Amino acid sequence: MTIKTGIITIFASTKREDSVKGIQIFAFTHRQLEVSQIGLLHIAIDDQKEKLSLLKSKFDLDELMYVSTCNRVEFIISRKEEIDTLTFQSFLAFLFPHLNADQLSLFGKQVEKYDDFSAVEHLIKVTSSIDSMVIGEREIITQIRKAFDTCKSFDLTGDSIRLMIRHTIETAKRIYTETNIAQSPVSVVSLAYHTLRLKEIPLDARILIIGAGVTNTNMSRFLKKHGFTNFAVFNRTLSKAQNLAQQLNGEAYSLNELPIYNKGFDIIITCTGADSSIISPTLYTHLLNGDQDSKIVIDLAIPNDLDVKVTETNTLDYISIEYLQKISSKNLEKRAREIIHVEEIVEDAVREFKSIAHEREVERAMRKVPQTVKEIKTAAIEQVFAKEIENLDDTSKETVEKIIAYFEKKYMSVPMKMAKEILLKK
Repeated sequence: MTIKTGIITIFASTKREDSVKGIQIFAFTHRQLEVSQIGLLHIAIDDQKEKLSLLKSKFDLDELMYVSTCNRVEFIISRKEEIDTLTFQSFLAFLFPHLNADQLSLFGKQVEKYDDFSAVEHLIKVTSSIDSMVIGEREIITQIRKAFDTCKSFDLTGDSIRLMIRHTIETAKRIYTETNIAQSPVSVVSLAYHTLRLKEIPLDARILIIGAGVTNTNMSRFLKKHGFTNFAVFNRTLSKAQNLAQQLNGEAYSLNELPIYNKGFDIIITCTGADSSIISPTLYTHLLNGDQDSKIVIDLAIPNDLDVKVTETNTLDYISIEYLQKISSKNLEKRAREIIHVEEIVEDAVREFKSIAHEREVERAMRKVPQTVKEIKTAAIEQVFAKEIENLDDTSKETVEKIIAYFEKKYMSVPMKMAKEILLKK
């Protein structure tokens, strides 16, 4: 239908559901899978642009966002056609060619899928932490925002995901402000730290920090704040190791210097973005430097940085993500009473998003109107009334042009404003 029949009729078929139609989320979480299994779906940050861009192009996706944390991997997709589980398995096979048929089948069976407004509700619950391994974990809001910013910088996202993420972040902030869900928060990092503190470690213990990302940086700040003093920081990018080491008054090394490090250790805290384990039995034996005392290894990486064979052949106290996942369940009870309040806010937020998304859909549709009106004006001047205008004197031509410009301006403002109000009320 064209503009000639009036502005309102152009949008007569606009529905609230259309504004979010096509958003689909495929989630792999700690509820259905082991953390080590989720780790198989990890994409190193340096590889994300190439791999995700190829995925978007090959499968004709409108928008794509990838989220990877210590206990979940989620794919947020915008595409008009529905993606069934079998099709999504082909996405995984393309992204992760190392997965075998059994693994692909497992992921196909255990994936959680959310569509349209249920996807919006799910993402709000994730970002407000009530869907997290540790309820009240504020870190997730930063992780979601960073994941969006990264995918946006790769030109993977568009208006639909942007609108959803903005509303999600705003709602999560409201939840953290208006409820006690994050009171005395216990993140994976703080769980690891408190577990370590219970072991009464001397403050001069030799600590190797492997990886200088956000997780290890936060862990290191806990340690420094409580008096630990002896640090050696290793990272793939030396400058990042130097930056963290400077904060800790420690020493900095490149990651490839681990095999020649000979000063021994008491504690290893590791969290890198490697796709497989980096501390082999041979490397671990070298790092011991002949020391026979029991050691502590805190492995916060997904997948694990410590080769499982190390725990089988050495005496050590191993604190892994899987272990932290088990003890984190103890924190659920004291925060359960807040979930009802949070659920009410989530419900309100989804309702509000329906209105926001519908208004956005109306705005998108109305973008066509100004251009259509300009085309009608051009056709009137250059074709329909061309001969009549040509016979006018210059003053009359100027007057006609002013009248047309006046009508065009008013037609853009008053009727379009009325049309928008009517459509939104409907």
